[in-house]
Amino acid sequence: MNNFGLKSRLVAMNFLEFAVWGAYLTSMGAYLASNGMGPNIGWFYAVQGIVSIFMPGLMGIVADRWIPAQRLLGLCHLVAGGFMLAAGSYALSAGANVELGQLFTLYAISVAFYMPTLALSNSVAFNALTSNGLDTVKAFPPIRVFGTIGFICTMLAVNFLGFQQTPQQFLLSGGLGLLLGLYAQTLPACPVGAKAGEKRSIVEALGLDAFRLFKQRKMAVFFIFSMLLGVSLQITNGYANPFITSFKDIPEFADTFGAQNANALISLSQVSETLCILLIPFALKRFGIKRVMMIAMLGWVLRFGLFGLGDPGAGVWMFVLSMIVYGVAFDFFNISGALYVDQNTTTDTRSSAQGLFMIMTNGLGATLGTLAAQEVVNHYVYNNTASGLLMIEGWRSSWFIFAAYALVVLVLFTFIFKEKK
Repeated sequence: MNNFGLKSRLVAMNFLEFAVWGAYLTSMGAYLASNGMGPNIGWFYAVQGIVSIFMPGLMGIVADRWIPAQRLLGLCHLVAGGFMLAAGSYALSAGANVELGQLFTLYAISVAFYMPTLALSNSVAFNALTSNGLDTVKAFPPIRVFGTIGFICTMLAVNFLGFQQTPQQFLLSGGLGLLLGLYAQTLPACPVGAKAGEKRSIVEALGLDAFRLFKQRKMAVFFIFSMLLGVSLQITNGYANPFITSFKDIPEFADTFGAQNANALISLSQVSETLCILLIPFALKRFGIKRVMMIAMLGWVLRFGLFGLGDPGAGVWMFVLSMIVYGVAFDFFNISGALYVDQNTTTDTRSSAQGLFMIMTNGLGATLGTLAAQEVVNHYVYNNTASGLLMIEGWRSSWFIFAAYALVVLVLFTFIFKEKK
């Protein structure tokens, strides 16, 4: 297979991988809030982190030891897509009488099998590129860009089809998941780490050797700060849409484009992400991983702070700037981090190491962050009987608290993390 054909196939994989997520990730909060489940938004996003504590690592072990990563990627999507379709079908039939427990259960099972695919898709891409003699630092970011394009496409589809506050967003996600589940079976084969007859220790057989990376100070510190920065990952996904949409209750902002089309406004974040991915090879080679991570952390400070200062009217430029900053905040951390892990691990632990990175970021970090954010937002917003401008002030207080946290992490990382020159 020539390099163009290989890259095209990986482009399609990344497009569908993130189109599945984009169909509901930024709009689900608005659906939940409009159906009386606003105080529980955090749990729907936290469960992504909870399952990421063990599922990516578990699936990484399976991919490294027994089932080729591309096969496992497809199987996970088939299960995840099926349960997401079930969640959407139930919510659609139940209407205003949807029960939180039943919807959450179907959704949680789907997410449990989707989250490992983020790491598995990276492993499939890295293995395919490496096997064909390509530099992953140069070749992967342009491919990963199309993942963000897929995310944007389904975000905009949900916005302009009127799905932001309806369960149709889950049906769209599930259908795309089934499609990717089938397509993944045709992707380039990935080797498994164990050779026939090879003697391995119990630790190696279980794939737990990836945790030995914590014996290296630089990797231990990197993973710890990945967790601390992962706290920020899901906050705006869960609460940006309900926050911006809440301006519709204020006459001054009710008819503004942002208040009426929150998902479209938020999609600027993914447009920025698309462009910033292309900067990663230059940034890593020019500045190194430490400065790139510092730039990402500063991006999160600005991301939250600008949300607290802006509005859909005269202050909409602050929202737009927050969306632009998001590209740097997310990509310079998530994509660069995955590449850093890839370059600091061996072939036989690559999938496990990527799974460990997911555990620390989308697992422990995102879980703690989302549940903490839920407590903050519920205290200042949903547990408050105030409405209109007073509720907006509660939202602003929440965003400033999140910004302060990101600033503390930035300061600590600057002094603690040491990069090899």
